[in-house]
Amino acid sequence: MIDRAAAIRRPSLLRRVTAENSTVRRLDGLMLVAVAGLCVIGTLLVWSSTRTWAPGSTGLVKKHVFNEVIGVMLCAVVAMVDHRAMRAYAPVVYVVSLIGLGLVITPLGATINGSHSWILLGGGFAVQPSEFAKVGLLLIIAMLLAQPGEGSDRPRGLDVWLALIAALVTMGLVMLQPDLGTALVLAVITAAGLIVAGVRKRWIVALGMLGVAGVCSVFYFQLLEPYQVARFTAFVDPSVDPRGVGYNSTQSIIAIGSGQLLGKGLLGGGQTTGRFVPEQHTDFIFTVAGEEFGFLGSVTVVLLLGVVLIRGLKIARQCDDRFGTLVAGMIVCWFAFQTFVNVGMTIGIMPITGLPLPFVSYGGTATFANLIAIGLLQAIRVRRQSFN
Repeated sequence: MIDRAAAIRRPSLLRRVTAENSTVRRLDGLMLVAVAGLCVIGTLLVWSSTRTWAPGSTGLVKKHVFNEVIGVMLCAVVAMVDHRAMRAYAPVVYVVSLIGLGLVITPLGATINGSHSWILLGGGFAVQPSEFAKVGLLLIIAMLLAQPGEGSDRPRGLDVWLALIAALVTMGLVMLQPDLGTALVLAVITAAGLIVAGVRKRWIVALGMLGVAGVCSVFYFQLLEPYQVARFTAFVDPSVDPRGVGYNSTQSIIAIGSGQLLGKGLLGGGQTTGRFVPEQHTDFIFTVAGEEFGFLGSVTVVLLLGVVLIRGLKIARQCDDRFGTLVAGMIVCWFAFQTFVNVGMTIGIMPITGLPLPFVSYGGTATFANLIAIGLLQAIRVRRQSFN
């Protein structure tokens, strides 16, 4: 009788989940809806761009959906992690990411699309540790710069140096692969962390000058790989070799332009079906959106990504904890830069780099890293709402 009475008094699972102080109610629902919309659109685009050549016509789509399901579970787990634990485990995550990058340059590493960035797991699955390195780096930078110096609201000079060393080690291992695109994302994450942390302007100016000097040195001493030089050549003048180095840029612009306002409909793109654009399910998936969904569909994808960025900025602005503000700010800059570069290279305003479109492009490790980052944003918001 007692157990029966207790069961009656105990609220149902649905009522506990939807209660005003529940974790679910404290999540950023608009951001999650935008991410879900991007994932659905991405799945449709991956299906359309791979159905004529992927094993079993739906092989890659099934794997993509499987990766998204795993990514959603990782996102949920991270969102439930206590904010203080997230900060405490930042060094562990960073060291693990470095170990992964180190394994890539051993015989365990594999080369895919000219970049020695992968570890093959068998069964058609592979891991790209450089994607997890983005999460590891932003967490360690946030941990180092979150604590202001005594009597100041700025981080200590020693902590800034440690953050820069952590970034240089990570970027150095990534450049050994070589993966210029990911190295640029890591540089943006580092710069965003320093700016959000409020370091003195002389640090920003000095690093900016050092960056310019580094870029000039790369070109002067010819440190780029031949395929990377070809990509810059195609960016400057795609018509110089339309069947060679300028092929990707030319075909992507043709595919997007042919979609016009409303597009040719899902599965109706001639450029997509004929596989005229290389890597159209990964780096060039925006061309599929442009051809089959048209200008309005492309704008919808960009707007959904904009919602994610705006909600992330709101989380960063409203967070009353420096660590949370730094993490949220760096994630927003990561997504913004990667979106701009990916969309920009398909329409000819940016050089071609191997950066996928967040939440849309096919990929396993990139999908995991992106959804883990969303989980971090949600964890920061949940903690703030819970505190309030």
